[in-house]
Amino acid sequence: MMTTNVLMVALAALGGALGIGFLGGKAAEATGRNPGAAGPILTLSIILAALIEGIFILTLFLGNVKGL
Repeated sequence: MMTTNVLMVALAALGGALGIGFLGGKAAEATGRNPGAAGPILTLSIILAALIEGIFILTLFLGNVKGL
């Protein structure tokens, strides 16, 4: 049972890290293509990174509730 919770949190951390990494790469690519849109791209990237981290924190909380 504990192994399942640890695996769930580990996969959530991996998914969050990959998601934020892809987000940063694509934001840099978009800014390189259109430097004039750097402000809105940065704002959207910060909001999306916060949402990705929120999903990880939710998973961490659910893993602890289930007995991690």
